[in-house]
Amino acid sequence: MDHTLGQKIKSIRKDKQKTLKQVAEQTGYSISFLSQLERGKSSATLESLKKISIALGVSPGHFFEEEDGNPEPDGTNMEERISAYGVHYRNLAPRFSGSDFIPMQVTLEPGQNGGRPITHAGHEFVFVLEGTLTVEIGEELTELTSGQSLFYDARQPHYWYNRSVDRTVFLCISSDTGR
Repeated sequence: MDHTLGQKIKSIRKDKQKTLKQVAEQTGYSISFLSQLERGKSSATLESLKKISIALGVSPGHFFEEEDGNPEPDGTNMEERISAYGVHYRNLAPRFSGSDFIPMQVTLEPGQNGGRPITHAGHEFVFVLEGTLTVEIGEELTELTSGQSLFYDARQPHYWYNRSVDRTVFLCISSDTGR
């Protein structure tokens, strides 16, 4: 199990002054699961990390920030990655916290089509920069290509897929009206 990930989640939760109970209520996960995750006794899925990140008001990649703290030339932190899942997140506003929305650049590797739909408070806007993105909302699949966008209620079950042989890069802005 990844104890470092758990420590990072706990640190962010404490910094945000949230209790395990509050995060459990916002994510739908049990206090026991969240506690085990923080102690490295349980594994996280991409879906659980996304829900936890939204509850904590950070991008999912925030859990995987580079430890050296060296900024990129444009002043942002190094790209934050969840590479084990074929998904790479880059927080586009790393120094801006406490907002009602989270702007991210998301890269899906070719064939990334695993995972289950999730729900959370708020809305999401996606804009495809490169490749083809399939968005599942409820029972409906929408295929977007470069230059196309979609806005949807995040309380509906939703998930993103890259069913192509090329990588997909898109902007995602998630709002959390439940905070």
